[in-house]
Amino acid sequence: MDMITIARPYAKAAFDFAVEKKAVDEWLTMLGFAAEVTQNPQIDDLINSNLNAEKMADMFLAICGEQLNEQGQNLIKAMAVNGRLSALPAVVQEFAVMKAELDRVVEADVVSATKLTKQQMAKIQASLQKRLDRKVKLNCSVNKKLMAGIIITAGDLVIDGSVRGRLSRLAETLQS
Repeated sequence: MDMITIARPYAKAAFDFAVEKKAVDEWLTMLGFAAEVTQNPQIDDLINSNLNAEKMADMFLAICGEQLNEQGQNLIKAMAVNGRLSALPAVVQEFAVMKAELDRVVEADVVSATKLTKQQMAKIQASLQKRLDRKVKLNCSVNKKLMAGIIITAGDLVIDGSVRGRLSRLAETLQS
């Protein structure tokens, strides 16, 4: 079974609780911290050892200390009992996806041949927000190989406005 499948029910339970308590950001921070703890090589060894679940949960919570509230500690205990602490990074990932959906925010990668001006970025952002009916967060980068133009990727949407993309579409049209 893959980690996302294991993580999804924990993330969903935590997310539903966080939404109910209006503490989504707090929960994302808590889960992020706990997930970071699992990335420590010694903790990873501990998680994958034969230590009993209760002792493992106690040790994990001792390390996390004040970073987790009572409900966060309960989630860690439940995950430890079920041998799922190694899934914490995937839980955070799923939780973040659910939060983005709640916030109706989509991230768009914009690759351009040259650095975009603030005005160009604002125009792209406004156009995408209108098209996707969501808030859009732009991640801009430069790739000189494009020659000119931009490529925008937002989820399943890909808009190739690069010269290279236009030339290849023209070549396909001419060949058909």
